[in-house]
Amino acid sequence: MKKWYLVIDVEKCENCNNCVLACKDEHVNNDWPGYCAPQPDHGQKWMNIQGIERGRFPNIDVAYLPAPCMHCDNAPCLKAAGAEVVHKRPDGIVIIDPVKAKGKKKIVEACPYGAIWWNEKLELPQKCTLCAHLLDQGWTKTRCVQSCPTGALNILHLEESEMQHAISKEHLETYLPERQTQPHVFYKNLYRFTRCFIAGSAAITLKGKTECAENAKVSLLDSSGKAMAETDTDNYGDFKFDNLPENSGQYQIRLSLQGYQTRTVNVTLGKSINAGTISLTEN
Repeated sequence: MKKWYLVIDVEKCENCNNCVLACKDEHVNNDWPGYCAPQPDHGQKWMNIQGIERGRFPNIDVAYLPAPCMHCDNAPCLKAAGAEVVHKRPDGIVIIDPVKAKGKKKIVEACPYGAIWWNEKLELPQKCTLCAHLLDQGWTKTRCVQSCPTGALNILHLEESEMQHAISKEHLETYLPERQTQPHVFYKNLYRFTRCFIAGSAAITLKGKTECAENAKVSLLDSSGKAMAETDTDNYGDFKFDNLPENSGQYQIRLSLQGYQTRTVNVTLGKSINAGTISLTEN
C-alpha cells in the first residue's frame, strides 16, 4: 500500500517558522481523540528547526534543519513502550496513544532524535503525528507543508518502490542514518547541515593594484594529488568546494589563470574553513 513520506530541502529552509506556527495553530487547545491530546502553548516544537553556522569570516553560511518525528519503521519509541501504547500504522505514520501513554516518560527518552516532548500538565509524551487526523479526512498536505512559503517541505504518498525511485532521483538522505531507525522523513541537500566546505579567494596584481582573479580555474585535490572537483572563481575571485566530510584531513587547492603561475596550497579540513586569499604571480 501507499505510505506517507516527508521530504525536506535544507537548502530552501529560511527559518521563517511558519511550519512551527501552523503546527501550533492545529494542535494548541485542540484535542484530536485517537491521534493526540492538545499541545501546550509553550515549550514544545513538534517541528523543531535546528540551525548551524559553517565556516569562518568572511566565508560563512547558515543552514536550517527542520526536524519533526521521523516516523521510523524501526521506531525505538515503539520498542520502549510496546505496540499497545505506540503503534506504527500501515501507511507509515507512528502514533503515540494519548490515553495509554499517560505517565510513560520513558517514551521521551527512547527517541534518538529528541523529537518526543513531555507534557508535564497532562503527563503525556507527545510528538508530530504528521497531521494524521487531517490525512485521514482526505487532506493531501500536512499543515506544515501547506504553510511553507519556500517549498522546503513536501509530503509524498507513494508505494515503497516509487519512494525508492524518488530517493535515487532526488538524492535524498535520512538524518543520522547510523541510528538505523529507517525514517519516513528524508532530506535533500542535507550536506548543508552535516558536512563541510573549503572556500577562499584568488587575487592578482594588475598595474600595481591587487584585483580579484575572475574565472581562475580552481581544482580540489586529495592528499595523494588526485583531482576531486573543479570550479571557476566568480567575479569577486571567490571559490567554494562543499559536501566534504568533517575532519577529513589534508587537501590541496590548485589555482591557474592564463598569464599567471599556477599555485598550489595545502589545507587541513576539520570543520568548514576559509583558505584565505591566494595571490597569483604573473609569468
